[in-house]
Amino acid sequence: MICLGIESTAHTFGVGVVDEKCRVLANEKDSHSTEAGGLIPRELTDHHVMAAPKVIEKALQSASVKMKDIEVVAFSIGPGIGPALKVGAVAARTLSLKYGKPLLGVNHPIAHIEIGKTVTGCNDPLVVYASGGNTQIIGFDSGKYRVYGETLDTGVGNLLDSFGRELGLGFPAGPKIDAMYFKANKFIELPYSVKGMDLHFSGLLTAAKQNIGKCSEKNLAYSLMHTAFAMVTEVTERALAHTGKKEVLLTGGVACSKALQEMMEKMCYARKAKLFVTPPALAVDNGAMIAWLGLIQFKAGDRMKLEETVVKQKFRADQVVATWI
Repeated sequence: MICLGIESTAHTFGVGVVDEKCRVLANEKDSHSTEAGGLIPRELTDHHVMAAPKVIEKALQSASVKMKDIEVVAFSIGPGIGPALKVGAVAARTLSLKYGKPLLGVNHPIAHIEIGKTVTGCNDPLVVYASGGNTQIIGFDSGKYRVYGETLDTGVGNLLDSFGRELGLGFPAGPKIDAMYFKANKFIELPYSVKGMDLHFSGLLTAAKQNIGKCSEKNLAYSLMHTAFAMVTEVTERALAHTGKKEVLLTGGVACSKALQEMMEKMCYARKAKLFVTPPALAVDNGAMIAWLGLIQFKAGDRMKLEETVVKQKFRADQVVATWI
């Protein structure tokens, strides 16, 4: 069985082709970036509309397949930026109707989790899902993925990108701040806001912005990232203690951060847990993860009527019954 998956929740329009052994036959994408101002939905939509035909064609060529070889089409139904999601949904519906293929809309965070579990070989991990719009600590329990803790304002990736724009680093800023992290020589105290199992990043961002020009940019970037990651690591450790799980899976775009990996590795060692990190190409937003989740859901018997494929901008991972597990 071969599935084609379309990802369009935010800045990336991605198309992946995956078979039932989770061999990634193609994983093509085109990402929208800006030098200032972040993601503007209108500009994002225009980008995705222009990118969609060429990325779909390139993915089919890379996989050496034609649409007649595809057995199911999947797409990110949510959560995400509404106008961007709609472009992916329209593209997926068009392929489904034109070629007579079954269509499934899948949950974006769970797609991150399932591709990460499969390629790293972990079994029942506590998941640290850290990306631009999301920061959640998730684990499977009693038929669903449960959210044990999460950000109450902005995702850790958006925190880094917002601060990066203030420094003129452009979008995405996370990788540039990650590089600055290892060049710093002084920690600057910033607000640390953990509320039980949940996180607040807005006060941290405001304080960091107020310090721009008053101290070294590399030290300030280091302090912002170190504080944010320490908060995420604290609630992860608490969730490990609560669940008794012995594996931690890092996924989402921020999982590519060497600084976060280093901090999580130390915590896992102390807790006698094993850390798994999703490979960068599959940790960031991509079509292959959508294809993989669509494929395993389809094999488990999940089906959708066309009228059910309406995008869900606030579609949470804990709303999904995991029929495939």
